[in-house]
Amino acid sequence: MKDIRPIILLDLDDTILDFRKAESIAVSKTLRELGIEPTQSIVARYSEINKMHWEMLEKQLITRSEVLTGRFMMLFREINLDINPYSAQKIYEERLAIGHYFVPGAEAMLEALCDHCRLFITSNGTAKVQAGRIASADIEKYFEKIFVSEKIGHNKPSREFFEACFAEIPNFDRKKTIILGDSLTSDILGGINAGILTCRYNPRKRTDIENIIPNYEIHSLEQFPPLVKNLFGL
Repeated sequence: MKDIRPIILLDLDDTILDFRKAESIAVSKTLRELGIEPTQSIVARYSEINKMHWEMLEKQLITRSEVLTGRFMMLFREINLDINPYSAQKIYEERLAIGHYFVPGAEAMLEALCDHCRLFITSNGTAKVQAGRIASADIEKYFEKIFVSEKIGHNKPSREFFEACFAEIPNFDRKKTIILGDSLTSDILGGINAGILTCRYNPRKRTDIENIIPNYEIHSLEQFPPLVKNLFGL
């Protein structure tokens, strides 16, 4: 029987799982193992550098491997330390893949949606890291499929990433599909490029300079299931 339920694409980091918290803990552990005191300013600077590198990847200005080592290379250069960025990346990836922290309301949102919608993860993260975090959180049961850009071969927000995902979704209907994510440049622009509805999760109510306008915006995950039900007449 044809499955006609709405299709929900969900970002993973800072939409379902709290990446900011996981990143801070993992990079602090990494620095300590390398003999560096993880001060608040160093950890915060790493986060800024990391975000900048991923945004360059989204724009196809650098490769994934350049993201993974380049962020540590830049950090160590700024704090005048001669440390192998490849060693740092290996430790960091191992620490980041362990454990999980939910975004407030994420578990309740998945429970509210799973019976009435078809759920899919769309993530730009590293496959090994995301697999570890998803397993730790025990959320794979909610999803029909999990799409990670490293395995797809394309990154959000490219149309190629989304078309590759759509090709693996039986009975895909663009008109009954919406993406929820926190990133304008990745999730929302990606949804626009793919011709589907978009909803931005913006808990801090940030205003941004990017001229990327989502169809909808929510400030708590509790707002999303009612939005979906109203949109698709559930």
